[in-house]
Amino acid sequence: MSAHFAQAEAAFHEGNQCMEAGDAEGAAASFRRALGFAPGFAEALANLGYLYELSGAVADAEVCYRQAIASSPDCIQVYLNLGVLLMNRKRFADAETIYRQALAVAPDSSAVWSSLGVLLACAKREDEAERCYRTALALDSTDEKARFNLGYVLLRQGRFEEGWHCLEARTNHALLRQQAFFACPRWQGEPLAGKSIVVGFEAGHGDMIQFCRYTAVLKRMGATRVTVVCHPGLKTLFASLPGADEVLSFQDAVPSSGWDFWTLPMSLPHHCRTHLLDDIPAAIPYLAAEPERVAHWSHLLPEGQPRVGLVWKGNAHFENDAERSLPCLDALAPLATVTGVQYVSLQKGPGEQEAEQPPTGLPLLPLGAALQDFADTAALVTNLDLVISVDTAVAHLAGALGKPCWVLLPDYRTDWRWLTGRSDTPWYPEQMRLFRQPPGGDWAEVVADVTRALQQWAPLQRSA
Repeated sequence: MSAHFAQAEAAFHEGNQCMEAGDAEGAAASFRRALGFAPGFAEALANLGYLYELSGAVADAEVCYRQAIASSPDCIQVYLNLGVLLMNRKRFADAETIYRQALAVAPDSSAVWSSLGVLLACAKREDEAERCYRTALALDSTDEKARFNLGYVLLRQGRFEEGWHCLEARTNHALLRQQAFFACPRWQGEPLAGKSIVVGFEAGHGDMIQFCRYTAVLKRMGATRVTVVCHPGLKTLFASLPGADEVLSFQDAVPSSGWDFWTLPMSLPHHCRTHLLDDIPAAIPYLAAEPERVAHWSHLLPEGQPRVGLVWKGNAHFENDAERSLPCLDALAPLATVTGVQYVSLQKGPGEQEAEQPPTGLPLLPLGAALQDFADTAALVTNLDLVISVDTAVAHLAGALGKPCWVLLPDYRTDWRWLTGRSDTPWYPEQMRLFRQPPGGDWAEVVADVTRALQQWAPLQRSA
């Protein structure tokens, strides 16, 4: 081993130690020093590229990844990193080239086949994506990422029986936490007659609202006691949930035993055998607001005009939020051309303050800041005639309350639950209308469609 390479390796190990300690700046300096001694050091290039990517220096990251591949063509993980980077920049053709280069090197890599499948699914080449996932699983039947990704495509197509089964391959913090916490076995579809079951929490508020409808199904299957553990902001609202004998927040002192089974809400369609679109339990409304809260919010709303709630942003931490959220409230400015409508802001968190200064001519009542939990939001929504929302929890809430709701959907990576090409949804069959971006993504066209629909809707509401 040359002296230079020994120094390069020492600097590389020092960089890894800095990464483990959370010192990104120190790690990057060490990797650069290693490359000063050995310019083609593939592992140092790959790690430096990863740090660049984390810091947002995407162009520098791409350079490092490509140099690492040129130096060490057998390092498959670098191809995967570069492919994801390019895909996130929507450089689909470049990403596909990288993945196919990786397959030329490692044709038996289930990880590469699965990653190529993700890319093709994002590009709406779903048949090709499905073949990639099935190839990955043929190579490695234990590849849970490939199985989960296959489930996502199948569910989007309404192929529920296999799709729900594949969705069981998901792993997340909430699942692992509850798997270690509950003393009883996880429910796998066993008979529930005479049994008790606790439905744990997972994903976001909207997911809980959508799938909590299955508590009534569990009761029809014979469960004698059904407990729901949910996010704190949902606890009061879920007291109205049919089939739920007890509702706990995950911040409460939840016991680890006392039930025969535990399950997760997104596992319920699978074990309750929702195999077809017509099998979806859609007895709506299945949630209700407290009468006292409904009266409270009623006093804050003006009379005499149709009331339309607006939500233009979702949780900023959601992986596809940049696509599903509107850039700002100004994107809804065309709604001001629809006269005789009172708009009400239901926006919480990001975008909430924008309601204080709405676009010129948009009569918007900023009530989002006064909403304390989803029981408040439910009571306010109950007082409205229509909700217009991006794909976030309030849309599911409106649907579950039986309130008409128009949902604005992105073209890129539309969530599986809205299926493909539909303007309605079997999850909320009478309440919900879907407005989809055209190919390539354009909110202006979606808002124009919504504005035209409102111009037809508002006079009918006023006359009613």
